[in-house]
Amino acid sequence: MKISLYQKITLVLVLFFIATAYSFSWWSERLEVTARHEAEQRLHIKLAEHLGQDNPLLKEGVYDQQALKNLFHSLMILGPSFEFYFVAPSGDIISYSAEPEKVKRQKVNVAPLVDFINAKKALPIYGDDPRNNNQQKIFSAAPIYNGENLQGYLYIIIGGEIYDSIFSDVKSTQHFSQSIAFLVGVVSFFFLVLLALLRFLTQPLKKLTANIRAFKQAGFEKNKVLLQRWPAAKHNEVHELGQAFNEMAEQINYQFVQLQANDKTRREMLTDLSHDLRTPLAALQGYLETIQLKGKTLSEEQHTRFIAIAFKNANQLKKLVDQIFELAHLDGGQVTINLESFPLAELLHDIAAKFQHQSQAKQIRLNIKPNHCDFMVYTDIGKLERVLSNLLDNAIRHTELGGNITIEVIEKENNEIKLAVIDDGTGIHEKELPYIFDARYRASNAICDNKEHGGLGLAITQKLLALLQSDIHVESHLGEGTAFYFNLNKSA
Repeated sequence: MKISLYQKITLVLVLFFIATAYSFSWWSERLEVTARHEAEQRLHIKLAEHLGQDNPLLKEGVYDQQALKNLFHSLMILGPSFEFYFVAPSGDIISYSAEPEKVKRQKVNVAPLVDFINAKKALPIYGDDPRNNNQQKIFSAAPIYNGENLQGYLYIIIGGEIYDSIFSDVKSTQHFSQSIAFLVGVVSFFFLVLLALLRFLTQPLKKLTANIRAFKQAGFEKNKVLLQRWPAAKHNEVHELGQAFNEMAEQINYQFVQLQANDKTRREMLTDLSHDLRTPLAALQGYLETIQLKGKTLSEEQHTRFIAIAFKNANQLKKLVDQIFELAHLDGGQVTINLESFPLAELLHDIAAKFQHQSQAKQIRLNIKPNHCDFMVYTDIGKLERVLSNLLDNAIRHTELGGNITIEVIEKENNEIKLAVIDDGTGIHEKELPYIFDARYRASNAICDNKEHGGLGLAITQKLLALLQSDIHVESHLGEGTAFYFNLNKSA
């Protein structure tokens, strides 16, 4: 499951806040406890030593354990926060002030006592708690001598069980107050962080909104507005959104320009086509009206000639309308492709036979090179025939009497066949070559043969070859002829 940027930030923030709050609480509590223990131990650092010196029983050495126990009991009544123990040099507890059932240890480690007495370690120093097998507490200690012999140690626990119980009750009350204060601090901190987070998130969104508003006011023309450039961040949804908007603006602007250009081209084409349609239509209408009005007074020869002219203009009109519909059909992208394998030579000879009468009328020699080729190609035979018919019709129209037209087949190494239609006619000027495939474009030296030409043949040819995934190329020299060539896939 993909986690959004906001969810990531929120999750990280919550985890960081919980970890920080817990660490701070634990650290502050530990610091407070350590500081309190150090202060209390420093405050009572001479307590055991003074008790040992001021009490005759301890000063002269221990010889009466019951008396020592009574002494500890009296001292405990005077100082209920202390627990008194007399410990042998080995660590065994000899006497104490507590009730016997509450003492869990029979022996304590004397090393901390020695460190305390000799001041070898920094305070606080912790010693074993006789009332708890798993706990240590701060203490005060002093050695007890009988003459020069060490009898043991006076071991005073600071903050005994009674003190812990009372302190726990007081601490619970203080803890409640601290919890309220902490909760207020948490809410305040979270509110400030939330404000910063919202600002962080809304600032780029404001920029994006401003971009969208400016783009809209500019009429969706990207060139009239300066869009925000967004960094390439794959895991930042705002930046991704900004990049997507910029790409969308580019695409909208491109399509907008294309629509304007296409609309302009269509208007120009409709204007030109209206003129081209009007000429044969006017001629057709004129001759038909003449026949209708003067039919009885016309001679049979005139009647036949007028009918032939009207029929010729009707055919030209039909051809032009067919080309317009064909080009519109190709532009609409609703053309189906029927690919199949077939012998190329058979199609070429059929097309040559189709144009034989037209070429012979101008005494043009129509050649296929090589005359015998056994190549199998894989393409749409109907569309290929239409392409070759357009190219041959164009070549015959621009080739003078007695000229030559050659359909040349060249085998290539990459499983393709190069097919070229070459003539030695009028040629095309080098500056006009980039425009000859535009609809309605006619070269400046185009041949006028008293027929209406829509200028759509080469445009249709290029679109048909594009459907066959092939590009058409042209080479021409003015006065020397023209060659159109394209590639076809060989059959597997």
